[in-house]
Amino acid sequence: MEELDKAKPIIIKRVKRKGHDFHGGSWKVAFADFATAMMAFFLLLWLIGNTSEDEKQAISGYFNDPSGVQDKTGSSPSIIGEGGANNAVIELKNIQPETKEVEKEIAEDDLAKLAEEQETAKLEALKQELESLVENSAAFQQFKEQVMIDITPAGLRIQIVDKDKRPMFDSGSAEPKLYSKTILRRLARVLKQVPNKLSITGHTDATPYVEREDYGNWELSADRANSARRELMRGGIVEEKIARVEGFSSSILFDKDSPYNPVNRRIAIIVLKRSAAENIEKQVLGVE
Repeated sequence: MEELDKAKPIIIKRVKRKGHDFHGGSWKVAFADFATAMMAFFLLLWLIGNTSEDEKQAISGYFNDPSGVQDKTGSSPSIIGEGGANNAVIELKNIQPETKEVEKEIAEDDLAKLAEEQETAKLEALKQELESLVENSAAFQQFKEQVMIDITPAGLRIQIVDKDKRPMFDSGSAEPKLYSKTILRRLARVLKQVPNKLSITGHTDATPYVEREDYGNWELSADRANSARRELMRGGIVEEKIARVEGFSSSILFDKDSPYNPVNRRIAIIVLKRSAAENIEKQVLGVE
């Protein structure tokens, strides 16, 4: 039996490992850390390249003085909150990117300014057209000196003033003379071509109206302004274009040094700028 056991061969099996399993997975972790570090490095470079000098100084100041407060010695007392957190407020001055609201407001201001300039240019062109009409039209030949045209903050103003022996109205009357009607209707032919609204005001001199006890220069100036409005409408102005009709009596004199001067008796027609027309509406409605 002993001899049989000695004769039985002993077989030893060796298992060969495939590949390089002896390295394990540690290299993957190391590579991931390396890739993350490189990404962070390139991100830092990008941020530095897109940061202004003011921002760099602010950030540098924060790291030199995280609390944002220095004592008289120049040192920075730490402000440490619960759990070791820093309670200091970081102020990065000059880092104030424009918001969409600010940009929108600036754009609206630019558009409003451009619209104002265009409107003023159109009124200047209208002024030249009216001046040419007064200069060359036969209807205005005898009244050139009585028609005054200028640009005011409210718009284009046309003033038709009285002159000795050539008034627009008879004394104490609100009925325009025939030539006054002609002038107003000829002006209407030009004014109806523009979209702007009109303001019409009547003015008297300081001579008191004494023919009626319950009727004075306030009523007379308002009636004359309305008479001018009717003649303009007969010349083609539609009612929707009339923004205001008022009488001012002698409260706003053309010649303040001579309150009885005939030029103080006048009709003023203003081709209103859009902003002026809107202001009139706001005043009536009582809104700002």
